[in-house]
Amino acid sequence: MEVGFLGLGIMGKAMSMNLLRNGFKVTVWNRTLAKCNELVAYGASVGETPAAVVKKCKITIAMLSDPAAALSVAFDKDGVLEQICSGKGYIDMSTVDAETSSKISEAIILNGGHFLEAPVSGSKQPAETGQLVILAAGEKALYDEAIPAFNVLGKKSFFLGQVGNGAKMKLVVNMIMGSMMNAFSEGLVLAEKCGLDPHSLLDVLDLGGMANPMFRGKGPTMLKTDYSPAFPLKHQQKDMRLALSLGDENAVSMPVAAAANEAFKKARSMGLGDLDFSAVYETVKITKQ
Repeated sequence: MEVGFLGLGIMGKAMSMNLLRNGFKVTVWNRTLAKCNELVAYGASVGETPAAVVKKCKITIAMLSDPAAALSVAFDKDGVLEQICSGKGYIDMSTVDAETSSKISEAIILNGGHFLEAPVSGSKQPAETGQLVILAAGEKALYDEAIPAFNVLGKKSFFLGQVGNGAKMKLVVNMIMGSMMNAFSEGLVLAEKCGLDPHSLLDVLDLGGMANPMFRGKGPTMLKTDYSPAFPLKHQQKDMRLALSLGDENAVSMPVAAAANEAFKKARSMGLGDLDFSAVYETVKITKQ
């Protein structure tokens, strides 16, 4: 099976590599074409533009940074829409809002193509090990056709119905995650400030009902001030903003998420946007001095 892949950031690079290692023929594109070189060494081909990739491949996957990037790759000159046509499928796995996803879907279908949104739950390590959770919505036939690729990229795929549902599910998940990370950060600082060993707090949490992979994985690195980016903080803040907008649309009061968003914005203002989202811990640490 030959697939195209647009976007080789932290997630896209790992996902493309998994496809190559599992026997897929992959044609890749990235705005900075030099990022394609490592994948070429593993057998990938390179498309000079998104349009060139779509022209070559029956199914093209995109994993882009934000709504603006997703719209640009679809609609700009040499973009996806220049070559999408009957018999070709486009799967956008970027985290965007439902409105952006719907806009891309309508344009793809108008040109005769098939569309699926499929954002993922999971960051760098799950992407590298094929353990993502795929939240798909759109054309069921394209979903069924993409299952062999999804089985390589993820541990579980969900088909959630009409376009927009995948985007909404991803934003709800990331809103919860961002809120949890802020509460976790405050707890670590509070424990240390009142004389407790924060490492002991991690052990206690891991043995109780709140045990989870995020606390288990991020806690030790946060205490070491290691924020190597698995999921950049600037992207987490973008997702909080989009989730809050979704809350506005549905008249849902979200004071906890709103406060968490402010903390991530503060972290960005401190120059932490390109670090892992767990670097929001630093915004709490500065208050303990």
